Amino acid sequence: MTPHSESAVLARIEAALERAAAVLSRFTPGAVEVQYKAGHDPVTEADRALDDALRTVLLREGEGWLSEETADDLARLNKPAAWVVDPLDGTKEFVQGIPEWCVSIAWVQNGEALAGGILNPASGETFLGSRSNGVKRNGEPVQVSPRRELPGALVLGSRSEFKRGEWKQFQDGSLVLRPVGSVAYKLALVAAGLADATWTLVPKHEWDVAAGTALVQAAGGIVRNLDGSPVAFNCRKPWLPGLIAAGPHLYPEISRLLNIPSAAVIGAQ
Repeated sequence: MTPHSESAVLARIEAALERAAAVLSRFTPGAVEVQYKAGHDPVTEADRALDDALRTVLLREGEGWLSEETADDLARLNKPAAWVVDPLDGTKEFVQGIPEWCVSIAWVQNGEALAGGILNPASGETFLGSRSNGVKRNGEPVQVSPRRELPGALVLGSRSEFKRGEWKQFQDGSLVLRPVGSVAYKLALVAAGLADATWTLVPKHEWDVAAGTALVQAAGGIVRNLDGSPVAFNCRKPWLPGLIAAGPHLYPEISRLLNIPSAAVIGAQ
């Protein structure tokens, strides 16, 4: 994707986030009716309204579409580019009125997330970026953390994983740990250098992490699967086996902490 086409894609993402903000203004976080999908995942009318609005603004002839709230059409696999979208990442937090939910949009070509946008209306933050244009938070350029030592690093973890006790293994005092709801929002904070790293210990769907991956990588960071392998998007089975995102200097230390094979670490550098 050329810088010119990246700018055009970013303009479409920005317009979609603006439409999303307008849709969300009709809802009050913490005071919305909730239903439950298979697996007890919550869904609200806001999720569905956002999906419709984003699809209307973003999707054009010849492009693929993968969204949490749309039945998957595998025709996307034959498209040269696709949108990977989570209309409302962090629905649990949205329902509870916790300001850790967001709209997540990624532009994917040949398996790579090349541009992304994440909107958190509750915190008043918009993150937008691409490989050639870098990343901006609320219009100001940002980069990943330059931190070189893992002790004392601010690491964001899944609120659900914390509740299940899966992060006890890291609670020895060497890290500053903070549970946060939306994985897309965690990735955006890492991209902006507002946190040093994040990782998830359970598989995630592509729509959860595609936009955040695009932003972290565009801001100079590293994103890998939990086993150290490269991330890929618009796959037949749209999920990843856990994820790590960090600045380039911290990734080797994190990989050792998580027992990732050294060959995979070298490949990420």
